[in-house]
Amino acid sequence: MNRRKIPVIAGPTAVGKTEYAIRVARALGGEIISADSMQIYRGLDIGSAKPTPQEQAAARHHLVDEMDPHTSCSAALYRDMAGKCIEEVFSRDRLPVVSGGTGLYISALIYDMDFSGSPGDEKLRRHYQKIADEQGREYLHSLLEKIDADAAARIHPNNVKKIIRAIEAAKLGEKIPSFENSFRPSADYEYVLIGLSRPREELYERINRRVDVMIEDGLEDEVRRLVASGLTEEDNSMKGIGYKEMIGFLDGRYSFEEARELIKRNSRRYAKRQMTWFRRYPDIRWFHITRDTDASELLADILAFLKERGIPE
Repeated sequence: MNRRKIPVIAGPTAVGKTEYAIRVARALGGEIISADSMQIYRGLDIGSAKPTPQEQAAARHHLVDEMDPHTSCSAALYRDMAGKCIEEVFSRDRLPVVSGGTGLYISALIYDMDFSGSPGDEKLRRHYQKIADEQGREYLHSLLEKIDADAAARIHPNNVKKIIRAIEAAKLGEKIPSFENSFRPSADYEYVLIGLSRPREELYERINRRVDVMIEDGLEDEVRRLVASGLTEEDNSMKGIGYKEMIGFLDGRYSFEEARELIKRNSRRYAKRQMTWFRRYPDIRWFHITRDTDASELLADILAFLKERGIPE
């Protein structure tokens, strides 16, 4: 039986995913399934660069404003919710168009991943979880890099549980499976991967400008409201870039300008990690954008590629 085909538009922060996902959805009678770990939470509007009301009116979006920020969305939960959305969209003879920059969410959707985990050494896991809590996920990832650089290159720094499992495996003299061998393609659908990229300098300019706009649009007030509702850095929704740095400013750990520059720096670093993640997908087709790119011509190229891959059917 032939699997139904679904386009996936991926790429780093600020590359232009929302714009082109909307263009593709409108051209093909589609609706967008968001794959963004921050936009899924209600109230995280400015810092997550959530699609504007006008953008959401241009193409229907799913899994945006879906969850209370006091709750936590895992990759396994995301996969289940996205799967239900996809079925619902298909049931109305519309095309689901997955779009986002959270690599773990996209992998959870396009691969048959096992989220059950193994029993392992709970004392060791608690030890490394404490390190992650006290010194940060980046530091924990750097520890893995020292003992298993190959595994570190394959695991996203935000995936603390998998980093801890990899450290545990390395200390036991084992190796976790390679990225290519860890996951089997989903048996439910055939995902057609589209990657968007830009020249690094141009992308970094867009990131810096986006952060300035977020600040101007009231990111500080947004974070103040979220904190006033009882949210802290311990909540997953507040661990995203923009939110954790602004909480640091509100707590007096650094100045407002330092917070702004940290958001820019951490966003640029995140974009680099995103590109590393997405480049590992063996079947992804990249489309390069520059400030001189004609959007209509690029859309035509993307639609031609999708047609070659049988979308729409």
